[in-house]
Amino acid sequence: MIVGMGEALWDVLPEGKKIGGAPANFAYHVSQFGFDSCVVSAVGNDAAGDEILSVFANKGLCSQIARVPFPTGTVQVTLDACGVPFYEIKEGVAWDNIPFDEHLRQLAQRTRAVCFGSLAQRSAVSRSSICRFLDLMPDDEDRLKIFDINLRQSFYTKEVLCDSMRRCNILKINDEELVTISRMFDYPGIDLQEKCQTILAEYRLKMLILTCGTNGSYVFTPGIISFQETPKVTVADTVGAGDSFTAAFTAAILRGNAISDAHKLAVEVSAFVCTQSGAMPELPAKFRGLMS
Repeated sequence: MIVGMGEALWDVLPEGKKIGGAPANFAYHVSQFGFDSCVVSAVGNDAAGDEILSVFANKGLCSQIARVPFPTGTVQVTLDACGVPFYEIKEGVAWDNIPFDEHLRQLAQRTRAVCFGSLAQRSAVSRSSICRFLDLMPDDEDRLKIFDINLRQSFYTKEVLCDSMRRCNILKINDEELVTISRMFDYPGIDLQEKCQTILAEYRLKMLILTCGTNGSYVFTPGIISFQETPKVTVADTVGAGDSFTAAFTAAILRGNAISDAHKLAVEVSAFVCTQSGAMPELPAKFRGLMS
């Protein structure tokens, strides 16, 4: 089972609302590569929560969604002239209150890869559930714990970031987030690759993925560096593109692809998602053929 754990919400875009949240985006795209995937989150006892569950069911996406006495999460998304999103994330919502129960304990035991971020850890309840889930996963060499850092507004602390980097074995970060982290953790110098190598070694990571927007992306491991240019495409919006990158990369690695091949697939999938409106477009069949 491949799990996306954290926020499930509605992205309220200029053209209307679309289902969103990085964990749901990740789990949906992983499922398109033939893996059993599951979204773990919480929604409210309201119409918006009913609709989220209905969308997941219609997409054939497995979910372990608690119903809690808080409103279902929403995010007001505005796009700049280049299609880059800016987010106004509502607080005190359902996904801030993901409960830990026996179902989550059992799911953790059979999870091969999980993707989590910093946003859902802004509250003590969801942070505790995420950490317990990570700690209960079997500690096999081939289990992946992917921290897709996703810094949003001021919803993160040094403690949460440090603790998450200790618990993960793959870190995904973009160039702007790396600058923020470097200031927070007092990493010297200005060279981004050197900073990535420092984090890779300090937290004994399997991999560190650095995305740099139009300037390409890198995958660092203790022995390999992979670089891929960013394809030039006509951008509808970039909502969910990073999540599709993570999903495609994870799926390819779990299928046994080489890091460079997994990286190439991830770049091409995320570029396609940028040409579509919203975070969960259906992927063309050609992408599945790029995996061994």
